[in-house]
Amino acid sequence: MTKEIWLKVVPFDKNVITLGLESGVDGFVVEAADADKVLALGRTQVMTPDQFELIPICCKDDEGTAIDSLKACRPVFLAQGWEIIPVENILACTEGLGLECESLDRARLAAGVLERGADKLLITPEAVCDLKTIVNELKLSQGTMELVPATITKIEHAGLGHRVCVDTTSILKTGEGMLVGNSSAFTFLVNAETESNPYVAARPFRINAGAVHAYCQMPGDKTRYLEELASGSEVLIVSHKGATKTAVVGRIKTEIRPMLLITAEVGGKEGKVFLQNAETIRLVTPEGKPVSVVALKEGDTVLVSTDVAGRHFGMRIAEEIKEG
Repeated sequence: MTKEIWLKVVPFDKNVITLGLESGVDGFVVEAADADKVLALGRTQVMTPDQFELIPICCKDDEGTAIDSLKACRPVFLAQGWEIIPVENILACTEGLGLECESLDRARLAAGVLERGADKLLITPEAVCDLKTIVNELKLSQGTMELVPATITKIEHAGLGHRVCVDTTSILKTGEGMLVGNSSAFTFLVNAETESNPYVAARPFRINAGAVHAYCQMPGDKTRYLEELASGSEVLIVSHKGATKTAVVGRIKTEIRPMLLITAEVGGKEGKVFLQNAETIRLVTPEGKPVSVVALKEGDTVLVSTDVAGRHFGMRIAEEIKEG
């Protein structure tokens, strides 16, 4: 789950506000007299100290105070010095908890309690030097996924179909792309257009992702159909090493193109994906190298993600289901 990251700027410091805006924090905590100064610098959220509760955890009763306030829908941050057990007790009872964090290590700890972490982090001035790292790790990063090598067993011409290009607002690297497939239980790592050739320049913001009906892996352990994506959607970007992050869709290009049906197998499980028949569309080898679908051969190995099938409106469900 993406964390809300707030930056405390008390006393007011224009340079720190600018750094926060450039880093991508969700909002700022400043004194009431300084709120308009922040809003003059960028479109963002502002809270003043009287608009939330900052609760120090000194005894068991303080846990109850925090839980009662959260259940009453009041913003709550636990003050610096919080410890793991009280945080776990509060998280087990309710949602929306925020934690004040004075360093990168404390922010990492806050984001990982009970494998879920606090919903909000309030970064104090002591941690400003690590702000960009905190935002990158806790807002963009989505942890890691296990990718496995699958063997290509068949490559077939599949006529014309509507394919989706996902143009993101991010520059992606070789070996990064989206996980796409006919089944949510078997998705192929489709490399971004990071490679150039004599006929077309690289477009490292783009993933030529596949046919409109295909599933794509999304942040938060969800899936969507490629056809459902739109400007402003957040998509999951995965590297060949399994590192994940989010990217925002800038635009979607859906056009009729000649398609290939690619089949692969791993551990007795078979998966398929429809991809455009063009040199610029590439899967990824276990070594992290993009391989064009035009050059792909039966027996080659590519990276895939395997899972248990069963989704309803993109949410994981326990259901016997077969997709092919």
